[in-house]
Amino acid sequence: MNLVGVAIAVVVLLACTAVVLRVARVPLTASATIAVLRGAAQLAVVSTLIGFALTHDWAAALVLAVMLGTAVFTASRRLREFSGALGAVAVAIASGAAVTLVVVFASGAFDFSPRYLLAFSGIVIGGAMTTASTAGRQLWLGMVHRSDEIEGWLALGATPRQAVADIARAAITEALRPAIDQTKTTGLVTLPGAFVGALLAGASPLDAGIFQVTVLAGLLAAGSIASTLTVWALGAPKTLPAR
Repeated sequence: MNLVGVAIAVVVLLACTAVVLRVARVPLTASATIAVLRGAAQLAVVSTLIGFALTHDWAAALVLAVMLGTAVFTASRRLREFSGALGAVAVAIASGAAVTLVVVFASGAFDFSPRYLLAFSGIVIGGAMTTASTAGRQLWLGMVHRSDEIEGWLALGATPRQAVADIARAAITEALRPAIDQTKTTGLVTLPGAFVGALLAGASPLDAGIFQVTVLAGLLAAGSIASTLTVWALGAPKTLPAR
């Protein structure tokens, strides 16, 4: 890999991003640049830590704890409108990731080693975080836009959970749709990151494909659990959001 070439490519791509956003008058030029620079700095630190964690079990456990904590914090910040969002997403993300990891490693699909554990856990925890926060956001927006409907159900004697049930199902559906679409189009529209990463690491195309299929199934399982638990925990509001 040519580091000079990488630097040139990143600078040119950032310039393209800035030009397009300026032409479109979208005030995200600085945010996009900062995001890339921050990502590069974080990856530099994480790469060093993971290199150490691959040979030390306790360090691998620490990296997983940091991943989970960051995912919970990030998702809960997007759901500030809900009381108890932090606890809800913590249980949801941890449960989704734990069930998926137990199934994969207990089945013997992958060796239970720091290398596979960190690689697979990072993907699964990230996916669970995204679906949990998306489901929560969709639930909140649904309650805002359909508050009259909720009030109608409550007036008829429904419990808060029953009154929000249809909105909750719609929130889970929207949260899972990107993962389902990605799974259906894998290999036809895009080559997913796990597949490409496995190839670059020296795996055969067949082994890379097997790894990717496992990742996709894990993302759907973790996402389903995380989004459902998030919506269940937050889907029985004591008060409705202001319109």
